[in-house]
Amino acid sequence: MDQRRYHNASYLCSVHELSQLPADTGAEVVFAGRSNAGKSSVINALTQQKKLARTSKQPGCTRQINFFQLGRNARLVDLPGYGYARAPDSLKAHWGRLIDGYLAQRRSLAGLVLIVDIRRSLAEPDTRMLAWCEARGLPVQVLLNKADKLSGGAARRVCLEVEKRLGPGGGAQLFSAAEKSGLEELVQALEAWLEPAGSTPDFQEAGLQGHLLRVAPGAGPDPSSK
Repeated sequence: MDQRRYHNASYLCSVHELSQLPADTGAEVVFAGRSNAGKSSVINALTQQKKLARTSKQPGCTRQINFFQLGRNARLVDLPGYGYARAPDSLKAHWGRLIDGYLAQRRSLAGLVLIVDIRRSLAEPDTRMLAWCEARGLPVQVLLNKADKLSGGAARRVCLEVEKRLGPGGGAQLFSAAEKSGLEELVQALEAWLEPAGSTPDFQEAGLQGHLLRVAPGAGPDPSSK
């Protein structure tokens, strides 16, 4: 599997309001997850670029929707993480509206990568995101990140448990951004979504706008603070 197109990814823009979204053409894959699941590290491991997506020891450093260009007609999209409780309530509410509006109206959205800390498995906001994807027929790949923190047997058991909870179009895999393991399987999923541009589902017809406002960033306690 040729991963070079991802190594050439470049920063396109950051969006703080829906009016700033780039042209809704081609195909894009969005990366979502709790703020301490290692989302930015996953994107950097995929692209083999240390600073493409901003990383920090302090969770929650992604505060806008960030777009990265893959060639002419494909993009990777980094959403603000949810579950981070240390931002002001007004900012959390704004993130919720921004994420909900983007996901509900974006016609070029071809798939979603849900990044989960394997040591915590699926939290309630993750299951709501999965239900949202299933309702819209949007394919999803659950990346069980930080798999290097568990033994091989324990990691495989978590992966099997997650797979049982997924609907049609859902997949789960082990991943380690630190060790760059699981990249080939991730790229395989991304290529399947990005290649057939123009065959994405019509989300606006699903009639479920507003559902994700309950998955606003900051909802629930931050496990890293325990």
